[in-house]
Amino acid sequence: MDRREVLRLLGSAAAISALPLEALTMIRQANAEIAESTCLRTLNAHQNATVTTIAEMIIPATDTPGAKGAKVNEFIDLLLTEWYEPSETKEYLDGLNDVDARSKEKFSAVFVECTAAQQTELLSEFDAGAMKFAAMQKQGLPTTGTLPRTKFFYQTKKLTLAGYYTSEIGFTQELGRSIIPPHAGCVPVREVTR
Repeated sequence: MDRREVLRLLGSAAAISALPLEALTMIRQANAEIAESTCLRTLNAHQNATVTTIAEMIIPATDTPGAKGAKVNEFIDLLLTEWYEPSETKEYLDGLNDVDARSKEKFSAVFVECTAAQQTELLSEFDAGAMKFAAMQKQGLPTTGTLPRTKFFYQTKKLTLAGYYTSEIGFTQELGRSIIPPHAGCVPVREVTR
């Protein structure tokens, strides 16, 4: 399975658990690369702050760290840099810019400078559009003319979930799973009876 196929599955899968094991493994490997990374390569500081804020609102910290603690923003930056085609990266960044445009139009401030209540109001608006977009995709209806922020938010939700639940924090602390399944050692094989 190649990265393009994983991205296609990620864009269409109803849930992370519906992804094939090979796709999840590739996403986990991408998440592991983040620990070795020292800087962002596609997102600038403002874009990174916006993505971080949105991702943390999608999966906030509770008794376990949220999306920010799992470095979902760095996961998204890695995918934009190494997995996306240049046109897809541009489309994502255009959607990100459109979030600020809508925020300025509605509240006279860029998204990260809005109050928490204003940010929640905007994300609720974007989420409603994203759910309509997802329904149109599922039904095979054309999505041309969809606002960039709608596609951006739909993608960001998917990427946030994938980045979080394949991170060390999401996988072990939130889901309570072990990265390496326990090994029982060598045990005698019993005769199979039918």
